[in-house]
Amino acid sequence: VQLQASGGGLVQAGGSLRLSCAASGRTFSNYDMAWFRQAPGKEREFAVGIHWSGKNINYGDSLKGRFTISRDDAENTVYLQMYSLNPDDTGVYYCAAGRGRRYLSRSSYSYHYWGQGTLVTVSS
Repeated sequence: VQLQASGGGLVQAGGSLRLSCAASGRTFSNYDMAWFRQAPGKEREFAVGIHWSGKNINYGDSLKGRFTISRDDAENTVYLQMYSLNPDDTGVYYCAAGRGRRYLSRSSYSYHYWGQGTLVTVSS
C-alpha cells in the first residue's frame, strides 16, 4: 500500500484543518487506518484510528471531540478533521495502514505502511 498524505499547513490557534491520505496498491477497505503525529522533540504518538469496517474509531488521549477520522473506501482515502487546534497540536502527521484486525490497534507496530507525513503548525 502506498500512502500520500496532504493538507498540512499553518493555522492559527482555534482554527481547523483537514488532512487527507490517499491510498493505492492494495484493497483499501481491508486495512485499518490511523493517523499518528510527532511533535518536535517528542516521540511519535497515536492520534486516531478507524477500523477496516468503519464501525470502530479509537482516539488518542484528549483528542476525542476535537479530532474526527473518516474513510471513503470508494475513493481509497482517509481523512482527519481537526478542530480547535492549539500549539500543542503542532507536528508532523503521518497516516498509516495495517491489515485489518479484529480490534483496532493503537500501536505503531500494527501498521506496516506509512505515508510521508504532512506538517501541521499551529501558531499562538
